Amino acid sequence: MTAKDELARRRYENLVDRLEGLLQASDRRDNGPGLAGGPLSPAGLSHPDALLAETDWGSLEHAYGTAEDTPAHLVGLLDTDQRVRSQALDHLHYSVHHQNTLYTATIPAALYVAGILPDPRTARPVDKERHDLPGPLRAALLGWLGSVADAADDETGAAMRRFGFPPEEYPPFVGICEIRPVLFSAVSACFDDRDPDVRGAAIAACIPMLDDPRLHRHRKALVPQLRETLAVSTLWQYQERAIEALAAWGEDTSGLEVRREAFEVCHEPNDTSSAADWVLSPSDAADLPF
Repeated sequence: MTAKDELARRRYENLVDRLEGLLQASDRRDNGPGLAGGPLSPAGLSHPDALLAETDWGSLEHAYGTAEDTPAHLVGLLDTDQRVRSQALDHLHYSVHHQNTLYTATIPAALYVAGILPDPRTARPVDKERHDLPGPLRAALLGWLGSVADAADDETGAAMRRFGFPPEEYPPFVGICEIRPVLFSAVSACFDDRDPDVRGAAIAACIPMLDDPRLHRHRKALVPQLRETLAVSTLWQYQERAIEALAAWGEDTSGLEVRREAFEVCHEPNDTSSAADWVLSPSDAADLPF
């Protein structure tokens, strides 16, 4: 193990020490029969402001170095300016969880995002690109949490082992696995949101979290949500996600299929009339090989 790896491990261990209280609080609240009794309370989470203040962001990393800039972006998620909110969301996607990679900063950022989900300000809109899923900021944050959980699910762990990279030796992977019960508690509380886009995003985000052995018992209670909400969604992404999850959990998928327009991409407008329309974000521009 290199000196850098050892430093990352120590930083992760310090972070986990501070998260143990959250996990214990979540376990105390999660002692019922499952989702049938209603969504779990996200009360085990620290207050978002406290999380920001108590986390040593300078000792954590994202895709472009230290995460000292991350707290300002997290605060920006609740800004009154839609442009600021959208830029903050971009920071989550392109720095904190760049190209589906987990970093040490991903762990506290995910806890912060989970903590602000009930905030009424997350019902505000954000900028959308062509292939973004619909819904307000809250739906986008749920989608981001689902992506983070995806990067620490069983399939990803198995793939890492096949390539000789044991996930248990990668602190960010272990860290996200550790906090899955806390994230699930917050995300499942959105199942009753009045916005159907938020409800769909919450259900989809929970699927990879239920790979956690501590949460397996919630799968059976989530099956009706998959069938009645995601599998019949107008979004093929949700249809596919529901069918794959049901099959993986040993449920009957007879009669379910992904209904996607065969020429969907071909039918989309492709306006290349002006080079001015091709605008790269700073993070994307930094990735160019020239």
